[in-house]
Amino acid sequence: MTAKIISGTEVAAEIREELKGRVKRLKEKGVTPALAVVLVGEDPASVSYVTAKAKGSEEIGMHEETIRLPADTAEEEVLKTVDKLNKDPKFHGILVQLPLPKHINTEKVINYISPEKDVDGFHPVNVGKALRGEPCPLPCTPHGVQQLLIRSGNDPSGKHVVICGRSNIVGKPLAAILMQKKKGANATITICHTGTKDIGYFARQADIVVAAMGAPKAITADMVREGAVVIDVGVNRVEDKTKEKGFRLVGDVDFDAIKEKASAITPVPGGVGPMTVTMLLLNTVEAAERKAGI
Repeated sequence: MTAKIISGTEVAAEIREELKGRVKRLKEKGVTPALAVVLVGEDPASVSYVTAKAKGSEEIGMHEETIRLPADTAEEEVLKTVDKLNKDPKFHGILVQLPLPKHINTEKVINYISPEKDVDGFHPVNVGKALRGEPCPLPCTPHGVQQLLIRSGNDPSGKHVVICGRSNIVGKPLAAILMQKKKGANATITICHTGTKDIGYFARQADIVVAAMGAPKAITADMVREGAVVIDVGVNRVEDKTKEKGFRLVGDVDFDAIKEKASAITPVPGGVGPMTVTMLLLNTVEAAERKAGI
């Protein structure tokens, strides 16, 4: 058996096409969805992400503005910037690019964003709503995982999903999303983490394995049963002198070995990654629709 490759690039393109139509309908009603991105400092990865968000916004016809602040900007100034954006009716979504410089309290800044404009889905109000199954902006990466499963024909309903990782960004919110009594969810969830004595014992029982541990090849072929679906959220740099940059990107699973056992698997890069920015665009469009009463 060789696994079917679940292409996040293709699924993201499909969703963006749908978003173009929704943006067009909003504009016909005099509403232009708008996203504000706050970038503090010049972290190369952050700059790359922000650039991707700007390009994605332009692609679907949405307005985007990036507010760039120096790395030594005081926490109070960042909070003032967020407050100004909260009050600006032009913007439907606000995203503060993480990580922030160490002198700034990340939680304090996230909590300062208006829940209605929190398109990252990180505000405690939205975290609570997600757990309760209420309408709210869902965290982008876990929501992207759900969409990958649904749109690749691997509906999680009734399946046993083993999530390897318990972060607030992926593991916990993904569990909350997939356990809901809703279409595209309704799964049985097991969460494994660094305190789990034998992750393989649980992972081998899974219909769907989601790897979000932040370590290359943390999930090996002996930890996955024949025919399982494997979603790899990890992005790790490993040394590779054959590459111009001296490294290559790999996920959290042993892709080459597991693709011979799994029925479907996401690659790295080109799997979950392209979905994250796309779900951010979706959250912004949905925020504009809610405000417009659509």
